[in-house]
Amino acid sequence: MKYFKIDEFKCPCCGKADMDKEFLEKIDKARELAGVPFVITSGYRCSKHNKEVGGKPDSAHTKGLAADIKCIRSRDRFKMIKALIDAGFTRFGIGKNFIHADIDSSKPQEVVWTYYGKE
Repeated sequence: MKYFKIDEFKCPCCGKADMDKEFLEKIDKARELAGVPFVITSGYRCSKHNKEVGGKPDSAHTKGLAADIKCIRSRDRFKMIKALIDAGFTRFGIGKNFIHADIDSSKPQEVVWTYYGKE
């Protein structure tokens, strides 16, 4: 990867970073296209950590297919989402200070949801 180290995706609970290769290729490409830093706030999650943070039992994070990216500025959010779409992502969650992006093909595609009220 050009823009990331695998350590950025480690589970804070167990230190595992069992990320999907295609996911890593796509997020690296998206970072290049966006031209703004991507700070990963949540990458791989073991089932224990996923439960602790209130993640859904079938979370894409537990499959190495997702990451949350820190984002607090509107202009950066636009650049990031555009770049993620251009890199092939079709699933997004928008929080107050992060963007969730995943490539979990077992879930509905071409969707955007919000976490407002849940943070």
